[in-house]
Amino acid sequence: MFGPKSHLTLRHNHLFIEDVDCVSLAEQHGTPLYVTSESRLRENIRAYHRAFPDAEKYFAVKANGSLSLLRIAAQEGMGADIFSPGELSLVRMAGIPRDKILYNGNSKSEMDHEMAILAGVRMSVDSREELEFLAGTAARLGREAEILFRVNPDVSAQTHPKIATGLRSSKFGIPAEQVADTYKRAMDLDGVRPVGLHCHIGSQILDTAPFAEGAAKMMDIAASVAGAGGSIERIDLGGGLGIQYHPDSPAPTPADLASAVLPIFESRCRDQGISPQLILEPGRSIVADSTIMLTKVNVVKKAHLNFAAVDAGFNVLARPMLYDSYHHVLAAGHAEEPEAETYTVVGPICETGDILAKERRLPLLQRGDILAFLDAGAYGFSMASQYNGQPRPAEVLVAGSSTDVIRSREDASSLLAGQRILPRLMF
Repeated sequence: MFGPKSHLTLRHNHLFIEDVDCVSLAEQHGTPLYVTSESRLRENIRAYHRAFPDAEKYFAVKANGSLSLLRIAAQEGMGADIFSPGELSLVRMAGIPRDKILYNGNSKSEMDHEMAILAGVRMSVDSREELEFLAGTAARLGREAEILFRVNPDVSAQTHPKIATGLRSSKFGIPAEQVADTYKRAMDLDGVRPVGLHCHIGSQILDTAPFAEGAAKMMDIAASVAGAGGSIERIDLGGGLGIQYHPDSPAPTPADLASAVLPIFESRCRDQGISPQLILEPGRSIVADSTIMLTKVNVVKKAHLNFAAVDAGFNVLARPMLYDSYHHVLAAGHAEEPEAETYTVVGPICETGDILAKERRLPLLQRGDILAFLDAGAYGFSMASQYNGQPRPAEVLVAGSSTDVIRSREDASSLLAGQRILPRLMF
């Protein structure tokens, strides 16, 4: 292991999460299996509260939509950044108050608008066209929607191109130079009330400099909006703080992020004579390292490479296939044994690209061994699929020595959900 992972320990050659043996978890609940440490999740949220005591923190639900984890976030005082009616339903069931929910997205349907308006949650408006349609829908429903404007700040964050969202070429947001005029237009429309600005520059960012640049550009835009007569009540700087997936890639902490952006935000607010509510949208940095994914070795095969074939593929953990992402791997039942062989860990999916970990040094493996993929809590289960007819795994929450299933393992019946055979095809 590496880094300060207080919830993971090595005991008697086994990996433990809090006070629970990971091998025993795999035996009891089967594999693949997602396992979350409640203490680590709460610890990560509280680190943000300490670093940003006056800001609202909205959990990015796309990172992990598990209802129990959302309930913990609600208990810890978090709001929610959501992208769909389904996520809206989840966060309301979890007890997150409507005044701490932001409905985001660049391609909202009429149903998205209606659901958000009727639920009384704020929306982040992504374009001038969306503004016009939203205002009409709100007026038709006899409601007024509070809105923020999603800004494209043209900030380059050093991250994977598929998760860089603040570039000028990104599909997200209104170009910075168009925001003041769009804000002014909203002030003249019935059905909407503009209350602030919103941006998000990317995900898995390991340098605080782009966040500082983004904050400065947002304050420039706030000044231009004020110059056009607009009132700024809220400024949402988004999320994107990365975590240490790889031993050689340390990540900044929430305190580091605060040191980079708060002086800019606070000084520019004083200069402009405004006092907007600061909002952040952490997702990955809240939940990623709280969770591991356990998988069982089915086959060890010596070929051109040494393959360890496991029962989890990119249907369970998609990030390595999508982004060539690194997840640290431990042999949960041989955790203190020396590295003895190099393995490429692959899954059961009928795709050559079903590779979870390339050429990793591990203890000698055999059929039945349990591997633990660390830092799997963000974009793990939330991206899982039933491809190749593979039901999705169970999720377990660990608190001290207690364990609870918070999502049951699917079985073959889940593959039939919503399907039917037409009568004319029965014969």
